[in-house]
Amino acid sequence: MPSLVTWVERIRQRWFMPPRCCNGIVHLNPYGRDAVALAVDLANDPPRSTADLEHRCAAAGLVLGGTPDLAEVAEFLERWTAVVDAPTATVRAKRLNALLAAATAHPRLTDHDGTWHLHFRDDERAPSEIVAAIVAAGTALHLVGRGVGRLGRCAADDCDRIYADTSRGGIQRYCAPACANRDAVRRHRARATASHP
Repeated sequence: MPSLVTWVERIRQRWFMPPRCCNGIVHLNPYGRDAVALAVDLANDPPRSTADLEHRCAAAGLVLGGTPDLAEVAEFLERWTAVVDAPTATVRAKRLNALLAAATAHPRLTDHDGTWHLHFRDDERAPSEIVAAIVAAGTALHLVGRGVGRLGRCAADDCDRIYADTSRGGIQRYCAPACANRDAVRRHRARATASHP
């Protein structure tokens, strides 16, 4: 579930800085936060229908301009999850570079809406390919802007959800505060039990 800060930012962007572009995520977000947040959301809770996928993309500010192929997006998200699960930064970069090569085009300036901005994909791409291009480019921007280790799996023993670390100090290890709190309580109880046999 998106944090309050994420929702406030989305409202600010939507009401005070409306996207003038068919891929408002890249135009308004140079660090890839919204695109990588969309990827995390879709990977953790796969869309159940095309309508669900379209709704979640639209909520993230990504206008697809058509109906995406759910199977193609699911296959892309499996490959994206392999980026998250990469054992080293080098492997992560290699896997993400493969996604970028397959999904994105050379960045290009466009003024199709009267405002100059970047596109990381060809305009005639299918909606599923648009999702792949924006997520791949957004993930790359997130990792180079925040750090290549800023994607991972929740550290809680009973959770394997993905997170994108957007913390100020790069210390996020849990997918949500609830998991962090449960894990802290578990550790506290284990210490209390060990000190009082």
